[in-house]
Amino acid sequence: MHKPCMEGTRNTIIQEIENCIQNIYGHNIIWIRGSPGVGKSALAASISSRLEERGRRVISFRFDRTESTTITTSALWRVVASDLAQLYPSFGQQLVKGDRVHSTSSIDRLFNSLIETPLSFLGDIPLEELPVIVIDALDECGGFRYDSSAWEDYEGLLRTLKRWAQADHLKKFKLVITSRLENRIAQIFPVSISTHVDIPSGSAVGDNASDDIRVFLLSRLIAMDVDEAWISKTLDYLVPRAAGIFIWAITAADFLRMNPKVRFSMLELKDNPEGLENLYSLYTTVITTSFGPGLSEKEIKAVTSVVGAMIFAKQPLDDDALIMLPGVESREMLRLVRRTLVSVIDTGPILHFHHHSFEDFLLSSSFRKDLPLLSAVQDRGRHEHQLAVLCLRTMVSPELHFNMCNLKSSSIMNIDIPTSVKSAISPLLSYSSRFWIDHVVHTECERLMEAVRFLMYEKLLFWMEAMSLLGKAYEVSVALEKALTWPAMKVCLQSISCDTGLMLPA
Repeated sequence: MHKPCMEGTRNTIIQEIENCIQNIYGHNIIWIRGSPGVGKSALAASISSRLEERGRRVISFRFDRTESTTITTSALWRVVASDLAQLYPSFGQQLVKGDRVHSTSSIDRLFNSLIETPLSFLGDIPLEELPVIVIDALDECGGFRYDSSAWEDYEGLLRTLKRWAQADHLKKFKLVITSRLENRIAQIFPVSISTHVDIPSGSAVGDNASDDIRVFLLSRLIAMDVDEAWISKTLDYLVPRAAGIFIWAITAADFLRMNPKVRFSMLELKDNPEGLENLYSLYTTVITTSFGPGLSEKEIKAVTSVVGAMIFAKQPLDDDALIMLPGVESREMLRLVRRTLVSVIDTGPILHFHHHSFEDFLLSSSFRKDLPLLSAVQDRGRHEHQLAVLCLRTMVSPELHFNMCNLKSSSIMNIDIPTSVKSAISPLLSYSSRFWIDHVVHTECERLMEAVRFLMYEKLLFWMEAMSLLGKAYEVSVALEKALTWPAMKVCLQSISCDTGLMLPA
């Protein structure tokens, strides 16, 4: 879960949501919706923690577009089913009955077997004692939805949520959802069957939201060791500019931290657009100020490679992987990215952005217009190709080999498999094993076929072993089926099928 709201902020809207949850006669679907960056995830985290503090059971799940291959609709309902089974033994018994724990590719059947049918056998439990299910960032299911599988996952999620709103025995469970205002979600949850809690922003922002922004910014400005008069002046300017968007306030505070007075004067020079353009304007200021006018061609190539990988990789990559991208070459280049984008990225060992609105900005027309030197960040084909090359180089290298963990059949029962896997399969090899096909099918470069053919002829069984050790053996057939969507790959696999007897997916 996301970090909760800062103490002393969002009290009014939190109380409104809690009242909806406590109203056993109200709608069971509570949809918290608002623009990017207004603090929906923080609200979800605050609601969950406050309910748990009062003894109410909560089942929480958060979608994340950067983990869209693992944090899926299937994962959501498996988590909910697992938590319900721990809470209610009778539910667990029904879950197991009829072999309902088996895997299925149909999300509709999975929902029916793991959630809908078992819950129909749950006894009469007082409504106020039933767990509250919190689903954060519903709109991020499926990631950027570039691929048909991402759309299918998102549409499958909406179908199952519609069943939740329709089935009588599910209506007694309160379901709290956060998302941006999307038409597809609005179609599933009209006001006739759900309660809408809007988080205002822009010109609609109220005094409560502005006061909360002021409290937050005041705490951050005081920590910068500047005089009170300057803090007062700065607050009077920043609070209206934030317009209720917390991520704007957070980014502005991080931006000011390095040189408060100088950087504040830069913000004062900017126009004051409305809504999302206001946030994008701040992001433009952050980047242009951080990189300055003297970015060399080498640095531009490194920055675009790293930032592009942060957007298009299926999961966040560590420094050992990023350093192998074209133009990066050294850890100094990675330090350049960390140092210059400190206002919008996390400071942990894995590079990722503070907020997904920054990714949206990087892919927007505003970014392309205001920062043309870095426009290659948006070139998906280029980054998919670079990631495909990175994965294939790893897969055809000696790093992928027979008996990855050096297991001896006579002593396999005494081996700590997870520890062995962690030491034998690097994060990059793990990523490459799982996602090389995802990147290959999005590149038109047939020069990759030589590496693909070598991998499939010489290392197919090694790849399958690695996937099995990673607990992802079931993904192999899915990956091969996806490979058939690439014409050159289809010819290759058909040739391998004839030579080796490999059975291709139908």
